[in-house]
Amino acid sequence: MFTGIIQATGKIADKEPKGSDMRLRIETGKLGLGDVQLGDSIAVNGVCLTAVELPGNGFWADVSGETLERTGLGGLESGSTVNLEKALTPTTRLGGHLVSGHVDGVGKITDRHDDGRSVRFRIKAPDELAKYIAEKGSICVDGISLTVNAVNGAEFELNIVPHTIKETIMGTYQVGTHVNLEVDLIARYLERLLLGDRAARPGTEISMEFLAEHGFLKG
Repeated sequence: MFTGIIQATGKIADKEPKGSDMRLRIETGKLGLGDVQLGDSIAVNGVCLTAVELPGNGFWADVSGETLERTGLGGLESGSTVNLEKALTPTTRLGGHLVSGHVDGVGKITDRHDDGRSVRFRIKAPDELAKYIAEKGSICVDGISLTVNAVNGAEFELNIVPHTIKETIMGTYQVGTHVNLEVDLIARYLERLLLGDRAARPGTEISMEFLAEHGFLKG
């Protein structure tokens, strides 16, 4: 688990295709690895990766075909800058929100403009994730815990303060940039809880008909 508070930025130092998989070497910059052991988790742009080698200035990680398909990691080139966060411990300050490091989909920056000293972004999420994104709710973008300022369909807006722009890769975002998205865990679990016993039936999902049938909508 992670908090979505970025601890450092690093860079993709090497990429080794392994059939349908890939092995990545990430240089971790100022992120200290003195307390990291083989098998520990580190979030790279919000993707939970396992350290399989520790060469000293970073780590190697194996990335499955599933992860390459569902995230933007496969599209990163050697030299690309990435957000980094080590897994939380029982004494970690939970400054953001609980983040699993399991990316739900890839979004795209559709607008960027200055707003005073802050920068406002508009991001288009995959349509299937729109139901999990709420105004003033939490969302994780490339591993960064952020508050949603506004929602319009599958698009949502963020207001990013100067510190976040400086300390993460958000300063490099332009219209068209693709970003990893992880929706709030609570929204995911709430959906399953609403299904009740029907959650065990294949293909069952929340719909307007389901909500009306179970008294969540007034006639």
